[in-house]
Amino acid sequence: MGRVVSEILCVVGARPNFMKMAPILDALRAYPKLHPFLVHTGQHYDEDMSRIFFTELELPAPDRDLEVGSDTHARQTARIMMAFEPLVQERAPKMVVVVGDVNSTLACSLVAAKLLVPVAHVEAGLRSRDRTMPEEINRLLTDQVSDLLFATSADAVENLLAEGVAKENIHLVGNPMIDTLKRHLPAARARGTVERFGLTTRSYALVTLHRPSNVDRVDSLRRIFDALRALSELLPVVFPVHPRTRERMDRAGIRVPPGIHLMDPLGYLDFLGLMDRARFVVTDSGGIQEETTALGIPCLTLRPNTERPVTITEGTNRLLGEDPSAILSAAKPLIEGKFPEPRSPKLWDGNAGTRIAEALACRLGVGLT
Repeated sequence: MGRVVSEILCVVGARPNFMKMAPILDALRAYPKLHPFLVHTGQHYDEDMSRIFFTELELPAPDRDLEVGSDTHARQTARIMMAFEPLVQERAPKMVVVVGDVNSTLACSLVAAKLLVPVAHVEAGLRSRDRTMPEEINRLLTDQVSDLLFATSADAVENLLAEGVAKENIHLVGNPMIDTLKRHLPAARARGTVERFGLTTRSYALVTLHRPSNVDRVDSLRRIFDALRALSELLPVVFPVHPRTRERMDRAGIRVPPGIHLMDPLGYLDFLGLMDRARFVVTDSGGIQEETTALGIPCLTLRPNTERPVTITEGTNRLLGEDPSAILSAAKPLIEGKFPEPRSPKLWDGNAGTRIAEALACRLGVGLT
């Protein structure tokens, strides 16, 4: 008789998922009786950028690509569910592992729960308390149907307990995205990205913006660029532009001054290299709030709230609200050299993937041999 193997469907759908799943897949290799089956829903539809991330993160090629592509939230979620359901029925996995808070996270969790397949949610318990954010709905509903909930920080554990999740199903494991950062930081530094773009260490601000609340309204986007224009008079501003943001800029007819260096989206290693040596980062991204905390780089977040408050209480993040004029006043002390003291949240030590793999193996009754 052959060896009994428990198959786990591991789901990714957008680039932030790749960074979170990579260390989990790596750690699962220690368990011969566990077989991770990697599913890419295709929610992120830029094939070239997806390929770069898979290559740089040393992820195996997906075992199945559902090729769903872009659509409205409702239609995309439905299409993922329709494509994922027959795969679950075909593979009959022992567990479905989802990460983060994108539409793929919720869609695949719902399919698994309705087919009575246990769900493990990595990055469970994050809450912004803002239900106008589609990600907040995805987080709340995914956690409600999950059987194993892997939290990155103590506040996330408290959120889950307050929502009635059984304590024995919650595991504080740390942050797998920081596993990926720590593993690849030496390679990112060796690429010479900063020098390649004609920059020097701590001489520039790095900007990323893509949230609808910032880029979809013409008046908001214009005010952001007014603030960045003023900032660029003090130091260069480097801005890898999300396709969504680029399209909104073109539509609004925004002219970019010479001090703002626009560039196409970057691969993981190049972006990490720029972030590691920036003076500070201006963003509306959740993951970048965490990565800057791990790097000790000041982060100015152009949002009224965050689902990652640990990056403020134990990190380098500062919320600016929705008024872009706050960027310049918050940046001036950083330009003058007044940096927040670097701190690291508990268990952000590069071993979250190992802890997650251990918990999955324990739940499935599988050992190392």
